[in-house]
Amino acid sequence: MTDASTLSRLPDLIALAEEDSSEKRRALLRELTDHFFGSVRTPAEDTLYDAVLVKLADDMETAVRVELSARFANAPDAPRTLIRRLANDEMAVAAAVLTASPVLTDEDLLGVVRRHGQDHLRAVSARPSVSEAVSEVIVERGDDETLGTLLRNDGARLSRKASEAAVERAKANPDLHEVTVSRANLPADLLNDMYFVVEARLRARILEQNATMDPALLESALAAGRARVATDDGALPADYAECSAYVEELRAAGQLTPQMLARFLRSGDKTGGRTSFLIALAQMADVDFHTARQIVERRELDALAVVCKAAGLDRALFLTYAVVLLNDDGDAMAKAHSYARMYAELTREAALRTLRFWRMRRGAQAA
Repeated sequence: MTDASTLSRLPDLIALAEEDSSEKRRALLRELTDHFFGSVRTPAEDTLYDAVLVKLADDMETAVRVELSARFANAPDAPRTLIRRLANDEMAVAAAVLTASPVLTDEDLLGVVRRHGQDHLRAVSARPSVSEAVSEVIVERGDDETLGTLLRNDGARLSRKASEAAVERAKANPDLHEVTVSRANLPADLLNDMYFVVEARLRARILEQNATMDPALLESALAAGRARVATDDGALPADYAECSAYVEELRAAGQLTPQMLARFLRSGDKTGGRTSFLIALAQMADVDFHTARQIVERRELDALAVVCKAAGLDRALFLTYAVVLLNDDGDAMAKAHSYARMYAELTREAALRTLRFWRMRRGAQAA
């Protein structure tokens, strides 16, 4: 219990709460805080401290409330009403308790992130632990800077729904690419969704993670991804049906070889070669046509390397495809050879695992 000196002083301290003098009230606030931390209290005394501290804090200037917030921020037994009051104060005051106070419940935090602005949301996003419910509101209401703070925090748990929303936003903002790819526990199918929008070094990191993924986790990620993938990626080219029939004719005759694909690619759009190449490439990789088209139209040579490596093609054939795709680039050969080195370093296992994520689109279209 509270020691005798504190007990004898407490009524006087409470009475001083009615003082008009700002200086006396500030001194009283500090004395009450010292007494709070320097004693063992009964529940009744805790309630009394809480009420008086809140009353005093309401009338104090910002600097004093900032000091009070910092003093109580890490205390597991801090007065609950006071902490809630400070958490909803202006940002200078709220920051310390929002970031650290163990007294704040999910209900308290949800109230903050639903009512306040980005500074408050960012402080909550940086807490040692953030529940899925709180994270979901932050993803919904937070700007990209706030989202980045949340994604950097491995103590923040994100539901599947919130993770999907976060990744969709991250795709459009290069500033969020690295933090998203680096996030621990990001679902593997969503990680692979980032592949086509991030820079080469982050693509390499995704491939590395794919290569080391536990097979059971891989299957789980693929199952989750199949439930998500959209089936409408845009219209097929006008010559798709004709080219598809021709590709099937070549396949039936045993003439659909990797060398034939190179011939398609060289012949270009006028003869239907580009569409035939895309159809054949999609079949070779067992991915959907739209994924193959994205790889070729954007000249995603590292993605093309994944496809060719998974199909077991030698480096010379990959290099042929790369040079043709870069034919209007003055530095085509140097770039192609750079990707050829990457091709040599890419393992077939990593390529095959990565392709399984890309194949989800084909599976969704067939469903």
